[in-house]
Amino acid sequence: MAYILIADDDDLIAELASQALIDAGHACGWVTSAEDCWELLKRRRPHVLLLDQNMPGMSGLGLLRKLRQSPEFYDLPVLMFTAMSGAQDEARATFEGAQGYIRKPFDPRGLTLRVRRILARHNDQPRHKDLQTYLEESAGLTTQVNPVPRRVI
Repeated sequence: MAYILIADDDDLIAELASQALIDAGHACGWVTSAEDCWELLKRRRPHVLLLDQNMPGMSGLGLLRKLRQSPEFYDLPVLMFTAMSGAQDEARATFEGAQGYIRKPFDPRGLTLRVRRILARHNDQPRHKDLQTYLEESAGLTTQVNPVPRRVI
């Protein structure tokens, strides 16, 4: 089970997507603005974020940029979730760091499949590391320490 957060200003769409993901066995919640999403992220990190591209106030792309520049959320998997259908919009979202693009109206089975693929891809990776540690390890400035598993008797 994964925790999925949806940021979408359309309550009906968010509720339908949330229900599809809950039916697939995930925990899910939603917020209606990028600002509320940012505040919630500070309290609880989801496994995947579904992010509407166009919302009033800060746009989804604005939040995505903020996430990618953040030491805490640079590696958070984000699927853009939008009614925009142009190839240019999709390319821009990918350029900004989204792992995928889901167009509305959406197919619930297609949505759960995309989320499952993102989760599978990220399950093979180590848990989140702060950006400074990641950069130091990538540059060879520190060595990764793999803790020895403790046996519980």
